[in-house]
Amino acid sequence: MHHTSLFKLARARLTLLAAVVFICPAALAQSQPTANAPKSESKPAAPAAPVVDETAAAVLKRGVDALGGAAYLNVKSVVGRGLFAQIVGGVATPPASFVDYLIYPDRERTEFKSSGVRSVQTNVGASSGWVFDGMTKTIHDAKSEELEGFQVSVRTSFDNLLRGAWRAEGASLEYVGRREAGLAKRNEVVRVTYPDGFAAEFEFGAKDGLPAKVSYKRKIKTKEGEDAEVTEEDRIERFLTFGGVQVPFTIDHYRDGERTSRITYDSVEFNPTIPDSLFAKPASVKAIK
Repeated sequence: MHHTSLFKLARARLTLLAAVVFICPAALAQSQPTANAPKSESKPAAPAAPVVDETAAAVLKRGVDALGGAAYLNVKSVVGRGLFAQIVGGVATPPASFVDYLIYPDRERTEFKSSGVRSVQTNVGASSGWVFDGMTKTIHDAKSEELEGFQVSVRTSFDNLLRGAWRAEGASLEYVGRREAGLAKRNEVVRVTYPDGFAAEFEFGAKDGLPAKVSYKRKIKTKEGEDAEVTEEDRIERFLTFGGVQVPFTIDHYRDGERTSRITYDSVEFNPTIPDSLFAKPASVKAIK
């Protein structure tokens, strides 16, 4: 088995779901100015400077060390293969296989195959991407909700947290405290809050320092077309060590306390050469590699 990616996992869940249209997460709600709002002559107030709590920063450093320190941080690209299963009413559906290509910090391509049908979703940064729908044999630019879903998956990734990419968005980091996490187990909790109000809480094992869970709230569209706020969680399990890096091979996703999906990695490879052509939008369906 090759080495494995680490916190591609939190990204994978949302990206994979969007790729095969198992679930279509709605865009994060953002307040918009009204058309008739009066114009202000005064300059807008400058955003508050981000705050980084020293205790929270120490939790992150311990997390990086627990994962392998420099060996973990030196991972620049990843290819992962595995299975994805949606869970409905506690019962797992037949799994789909996937191959995921990732170049840090924000280039990703996920290929899905289910019942002989292949689908592809590619994201390049926060504002560019494309989707191949294997059911309809069509290619289209990523829609706004797909791009925003990718942004959420990046913001809620342990990779984004531990590699410090949140700083570039002016987010703040604070220490929340310790939280019960099972029999005789506690987690250290830190919260990252972005200037637009989006926040995620990341939990690390108090004893081993390893990432354990990320949780956040977001708004989705219900089947009835109404807005609803839900609590999403990714719970990380099955750490193995490869090439000096601690690696989780299973991630379960929960919505409002109910498990809705599981990703299980079969193999992953650190720092492979991934051609740029994989991320370029093909001219036609026949040109898809």
